[in-house]
Amino acid sequence: MTCSSITQEIFHPLWLAKNIQVFVKRDDDIHPIISGNKWRKLKFNLKHIQKTPKLKGALSFGGSYSNHIHAFAFACFQENIPCVGIIRGEADNINNYTLAWAKHWGMKLHFVDRKTYRRRQHADFIAELENLYPNYFIIPEGGSNKLAIPGVAEVITELNQQVGFDTILTPVGSGGTLAGLITGDSLASNKQHKILGVAVLKGADYLRHEIQKLLPEHAKSHNNWQLLTGYHCGGYAKFSDEDSEKIIEFNKLTGVDFEPIYSGKMILTFLKLLKQGYFKTGERIVLLHTGGLQGLGGMIERGILNKSDWPAFKPLTSD
Repeated sequence: MTCSSITQEIFHPLWLAKNIQVFVKRDDDIHPIISGNKWRKLKFNLKHIQKTPKLKGALSFGGSYSNHIHAFAFACFQENIPCVGIIRGEADNINNYTLAWAKHWGMKLHFVDRKTYRRRQHADFIAELENLYPNYFIIPEGGSNKLAIPGVAEVITELNQQVGFDTILTPVGSGGTLAGLITGDSLASNKQHKILGVAVLKGADYLRHEIQKLLPEHAKSHNNWQLLTGYHCGGYAKFSDEDSEKIIEFNKLTGVDFEPIYSGKMILTFLKLLKQGYFKTGERIVLLHTGGLQGLGGMIERGILNKSDWPAFKPLTSD
């Protein structure tokens, strides 16, 4: 599967007042199922598995409505790689929108309670999983590891061929996408761009250290990036009705749909920064759409959102 996306300009009344240009890097359109940053992060992980004879499959982690688990299951199905998902939560969720499809594509679902899930990076728990699933390559939650970085770095390579820009914004969950953008920008021959990451979870200051660990040596000197940790709307997967309404209004005005968990929080942050005068006159800004629209299925299923407000969500069918 190819891994590239278009960049399109979007328009909003605020742009005229601030005299800026805004573009969206449409990673949500990379693939109808593996959308956004997920394929970029999985790309070289799956290649590593395929070229390593002793590896029999892949294992990763996520919640019951995880975009990563959904994409990981289909990517492994497409590449004929057996896979296991270590799922935070109760087995009662096995037939929800996200996990039903993961199971449909052949993923083995291994449910653990929240206390156990918090040990997902602990050496003793990893050893337990290696005993249960020998020769399975373990990919961390969100797909953020060293192998994810070159896939995400390709975003910058593509952008440099598509549009001139000054600043790029991205939502940040596990830190791999931001680290990949920093890496890609450090390789570019032109000037460094400003890179802003918007943390979508509460208490995300620890991610700065995680991002530094993911950076290759040549990228550690890139000093024109920031992780913004005060715009999480209350925490991971939390947002108010007012937040949702603002995202829906933005979607209608620009013709591009963003969801409220990841990219939508980037949009809300961008609008706040714009109103505060953060961006310079004439600045050219790219918003990285990291996908996540499949997550709307779970929120609609649970009655958190109304399907009519999110026309970009097209439920999958087995036909």
